Amino acid sequence: MPKINVYLPDELAEAVRETGVPVSAICQRALEQAVRRVTAIRESVVVDVGGDDLAARLPDFTARARTTLQLAIERARADGSPTVGTGHVLHGILTEGANLALRVLPALEIEPARISRALARETLTDEDPAAQAGPQRFSGPAADALELAVTEAAAYGNNYVGSEHLLLGLIAEPDGVAGRVLRSLGGELRLSRRAVAAALSVFAHLRTQTTQSAHPAQQVGPAAGPEMTAVLGAAIRQELRPLVERIERLEERARLTG
Repeated sequence: MPKINVYLPDELAEAVRETGVPVSAICQRALEQAVRRVTAIRESVVVDVGGDDLAARLPDFTARARTTLQLAIERARADGSPTVGTGHVLHGILTEGANLALRVLPALEIEPARISRALARETLTDEDPAAQAGPQRFSGPAADALELAVTEAAAYGNNYVGSEHLLLGLIAEPDGVAGRVLRSLGGELRLSRRAVAAALSVFAHLRTQTTQSAHPAQQVGPAAGPEMTAVLGAAIRQELRPLVERIERLEERARLTG
């Protein structure tokens, strides 16, 4: 049986040794789940996006994430685009209007209005040499971004894919319109991951203080109000401050030695 090495932070490795948890069995189960989810998304994004129920095809996606993708599909059709591109998916995140990704962006000092203006100057369809005439499908970069969103969710240990994971997938995907726009506005992947982690932690805490049973990415009440948005933004910025300061020190050192 082939072996795969798993590297852990020192503190976690020590805790694993002390507790004696079955690392192999846990990793195998987690990998099996991740492989199933990635396989499902690969099969979903290469077929005609019209007609089928997104809820049936993407059962691990939250209602907001599926709404985001439906809005992306509708915008692509309105544009007469042969494919649903990453720009359309980013448009869907903005248009849906109440998802967790939109709470994360201001904490990264990226206002949604700036993204809208940047997208207005772009063609939302990605360059996709593999695109063919026929049924409308996700572009190659958009399909890759959705797959990356699934792997980002798995990395957090989430059993769902939300709009916050879609945002990370768009930033991580190197060739699409959306990633180019987000990175140009300051959407750095490491900071964005920390911001999403902080947001999920805040909502997990809030959920214990409410009577709502939906998971954080689907809750409407706490996420929707301006007061909660301010609380979330402050928490995320507090979480990000050490990493930002570290990056600034490294940049300053590089400038002085360069």
